Order: sequence, then C-alpha cells, then structure tokens
Amino acid sequence: MKLGANSVLFGGYPLETAFRMLAMAGYDGIELSAIDGMSEHLVLSEWQALAPAIKGFSAAYGLTLLAIEQPLREASKIEQALQAAVDLEIPIVNCGPGGKSDDAASLRQAIDELGNLAQRAEHYGVTLCVKAHVGQAVYNTPTTLQMVEAIHSPAFGVDMDPSHIHRANENPVEAIAAVIEHVRHVHIRDCLGRQQGPGKPELQANGRGEIDLVGYIRVLHQHGYTGPLNLEIIGARTYALEQCCTIAAEARGHMQACLQACGAR
Repeated sequence: MKLGANSVLFGGYPLETAFRMLAMAGYDGIELSAIDGMSEHLVLSEWQALAPAIKGFSAAYGLTLLAIEQPLREASKIEQALQAAVDLEIPIVNCGPGGKSDDAASLRQAIDELGNLAQRAEHYGVTLCVKAHVGQAVYNTPTTLQMVEAIHSPAFGVDMDPSHIHRANENPVEAIAAVIEHVRHVHIRDCLGRQQGPGKPELQANGRGEIDLVGYIRVLHQHGYTGPLNLEIIGARTYALEQCCTIAAEARGHMQACLQACGAR
C-alpha cells in the first residue's frame, strides 16, 4: 500500500508547503485537494496553468501523485478533474455521491449520474472512485453495494473511508470486507463518536479515535490491496503550520505501525 495524504490538511498554506511537509513526514505520495472552500491547491478552472508547478513539486519532493479529490457530483468539475488527471498522470479521481440519505429517488439519481461520470472516466483511462458519505445518498454498506451493483464500468470503484462508515453506525472492519473487491482507493482517518462531523482535525489523526484501523488495514492487506491509503483531515485551514505537521506525522506513524502489525511492511 502507498501511504499518502490529502493536501487539504494544509489547506491554509500554498500547495508546495503541503508537498514539503508531507515529504518530511515520510509519506510516499500526495492526493491533490480540489475542494473549494477548504483549499486553493488544485483549482480546476486553472489546472492547465498549475500543472507544470505540480509536476515540479512531485519531482522535487519525491512524492507520487496518487489521486485528486473533487467532492461534488458535478459533471463539469469532474470533467476538468479527469483532464487534469490525464495530464498529471494521476490514476484516480475521487468524488462524493451527493443526494440525500434514505431517499430512494435521490439514490437512483445519484447512481444514474455516477454511471455517466464513470463512462467519462473510462474515456480518459482514469478510475473514478466514490465513497459513502454521511448525509448523502450513498452513506453506508447497503447503499454502497447498490451503487457498485448498478455501475459496471471498469473505470469505477469504491473509495472507502472508515470515519463515514463508523458514523453510519457500522463496523468499518466488517464494512471493508463486504466491499473489498470493489475498493480502488482508501481515505483514512480516525473518529471519536458517531456525530455528523468527523471532529476536530487533531482528533481525526489515526489513533486518536475509536476505529479499529489495525483491523481495517489488515483486511486490505489480506485481500491484496496495493492502492493508495490517503490520510484525509478536514477543518485545519486556520491551524498553525506546526499543528498541521504534527497531525501529518502522528497519523503517518500510526499508518506505518498498522502496516507492520499486519505484515504489509
């Protein structure tokens, strides 16, 4: 597995700062944040102008470009993200399902639109991944299974995030085992409690919450998963750089320990 982190953790700082600090913390790669309002890293309307610098940062700091996250199920934004992914040689674009939980019509619409987006991803040779998200149409294991059973594109996969599954009142270790054959990307963070949000950034750091992340990563390893394991910490845009670095380093150490505990490193 490739240990990476989403640049959104350093959303209050320039993208090069995220590269530099994640490289110092020992990560293998980086996921570029295209999350409006949380960062100004990969601004999709400007991706062509930004691409040369991003390639330079990747080479200078030795971080593989693992994925792009653009959370909206919006065709124009996904199209731009896919184009950027091709140019930057990034294999995965992550997005959210959108819609409303426990609403059959909303789920149908989400699946239909995601199916169309998967066709666009297939056209570009990029994998589109979608994760269950608290409050949205796909939010737990049953709705995730409905989604993957309906979308058959080889360019479509599941992005598993244990914190969302935990907040859907499920056991993330059992949940990952149920969908593992469809998993192409993993967003990882811890969570303390089952409230709507994931909590303060420092409490999202792996090992600070109550999710069995060792068991979660063990299931991935046992099933031969070799894709990205990208830390995603949100809400730290106003944090001091020292705080962001501490979170990144603490979480990376925990991820490494989990991999060692299950024989993956």
